[in-house]
Amino acid sequence: MKKVYIETLGCQMNKSDAERMLGMLEHLDYTETQNPKDADLLIINTCSIRKLSEDKAYSAIGVWGKWKKNKPDLKIAFCGCVAQQVQKDLFRRAPYVDLVLGTQRLYELPELIKRIENGERVVSCDETPCAEREEIKRVKGVNAWIPIMEGCNNFCTYCIVPYTRGRERSRTPEAILNEAKKALNEGFKEITLLGQNVDSYRSQDAEGKNVNLAELLRRLNALPGKFRIRFVTSYPTDITEELIDTVIELDKVCEYFHIPMQSGDSEVLKKMNRRYDKETYGKICANIRQRIPDVTITSDFIAGFPGETEEQFQHTLDAMSEFELDYSNTAAYSPREKTVAAKWVDKFIPEEVKSERLARLNAHNQQCCLNSNKKYLGKTLEVLVERFDENNGKKVISGRSRNNKMVHAPYDRDITGEFVNVKITDAHTWHLEGEVV
Repeated sequence: MKKVYIETLGCQMNKSDAERMLGMLEHLDYTETQNPKDADLLIINTCSIRKLSEDKAYSAIGVWGKWKKNKPDLKIAFCGCVAQQVQKDLFRRAPYVDLVLGTQRLYELPELIKRIENGERVVSCDETPCAEREEIKRVKGVNAWIPIMEGCNNFCTYCIVPYTRGRERSRTPEAILNEAKKALNEGFKEITLLGQNVDSYRSQDAEGKNVNLAELLRRLNALPGKFRIRFVTSYPTDITEELIDTVIELDKVCEYFHIPMQSGDSEVLKKMNRRYDKETYGKICANIRQRIPDVTITSDFIAGFPGETEEQFQHTLDAMSEFELDYSNTAAYSPREKTVAAKWVDKFIPEEVKSERLARLNAHNQQCCLNSNKKYLGKTLEVLVERFDENNGKKVISGRSRNNKMVHAPYDRDITGEFVNVKITDAHTWHLEGEVV
């Protein structure tokens, strides 16, 4: 069989796309290799959310292009968000690339691979989505990622997603349920529903009934067996009372919300074109915490947005503490082509200031994480075991609680994929330790 190597950068949606690529390529007699030098086909699945990710993609294919000089039959495919952005212009920058595949043409991959195998160089970045295929080769583990919607209509001034992933579009509930059933039959114990704005999910079933995220969760929860359901990422003001009620009512839906705030300052949020202010975000968090005990709320923040003052940055640090955010993804602002904020060059924050603010943001995030974890000392959490490690005679199981806390506990055998109760005995910044009870 021919061998394919896929390098994936970026979010869980990209990782899910890579699993779909592998499933389709199996039907073309490709098998996955973890060694890129052994591959007949090299694929990079790119992310354009920040310049660093984009630079990594170009660096990788630069190396691959050198390999091709000694292996002329090697095929190179450049896929994902950066591909959607640059399209045919990539051929001028990287003439050794054979295929440029945009985000909305994923399911065209088998036909395109056949064409490049016949010597063509192909660009497919049309914004009309392809019809779905069912082939998926999931990475072995306990968690199956299932995209339920893609794209974004919000046009935040810093974000390139609407330009690379397109406008919001939702999959049918039937397609999602079928994929979930297959994953559960394959032994996965947790399903994570994915979407750039997952709580904007809107579709119709075969009978014409409108289905939103809450209704989709109810249908998934009704599937037989013991498993968990998560969903990410939520836009703050799209979280409805119905959705919160559903999380409370359904036994398989986890007590976890990922709600990006991006800044703790209302004026900065307005410039970001976010549809809420600090007070509104705080009320959303307070409502969820009041109604769902031991819920975990995580967030995203940007340091050094154009025009951000020191006082406004301090408001972000204050918000992380005030709203008791359990963990936050952090990044320095990175201008993205086509976005509104990228044109505000006169308001750009110096790199050294952005770096210093990001360092403070990260340090504060660590303290927030530790404070959050300390709340669970002495409590017993249900943990889904994700792995078993044995080092120097010490045997440890690791997994996540329903509210997404990483937990380690000594155990004498591998029980990956099983649910166990662990009493928490110690709290660290990034994980909890305990004993199986």
